[in-house]
Amino acid sequence: MNHFLTRRSFILIPIMSILKKIFQPIQVLASSSSSKEEWTLSKEEWKSRLGPESYYILREEGTERAFSSKLNNEKRKGVFCCAGCDLPLFLSDKKYDSGTGWPSFWDPIQGSIETKVDFKLIVPRTEYHCSRCGGHQGHVFNDGPPPTGKRYCNNGLALRFVPD
Repeated sequence: MNHFLTRRSFILIPIMSILKKIFQPIQVLASSSSSKEEWTLSKEEWKSRLGPESYYILREEGTERAFSSKLNNEKRKGVFCCAGCDLPLFLSDKKYDSGTGWPSFWDPIQGSIETKVDFKLIVPRTEYHCSRCGGHQGHVFNDGPPPTGKRYCNNGLALRFVPD
């Protein structure tokens, strides 16, 4: 018997497809408000501005391999900016080692990010983007340290570090 084509999959696949259409995109209240300064570059302009890996992450909502970013071990004081438009997103004193393999932060700079619900893994997750250019940064989870309890798990290739 083909394990992929079970009775459960015949029921769940259409239901999840319908739910994805109904619930995407949902704007979720974030800890910030949008700057409303929009960047409208063409696909070609973004590709020339970013490398192939950064383009995949920022513009196609991809994810880099865990433990592959040099920024995961960045300990200097400074600011982590969007690699797409240089908007400051996180201060270095809000970064911590989550053990996940991606740069993690417990609080963004006010007004720097926007969120939406992502159903790519069927289970809803909160995805966050740069509020200026809309570049995909990562996902936010409710298992971070005090005082926010949030873990902003960021793709390193979506960031640029500017030391103080």
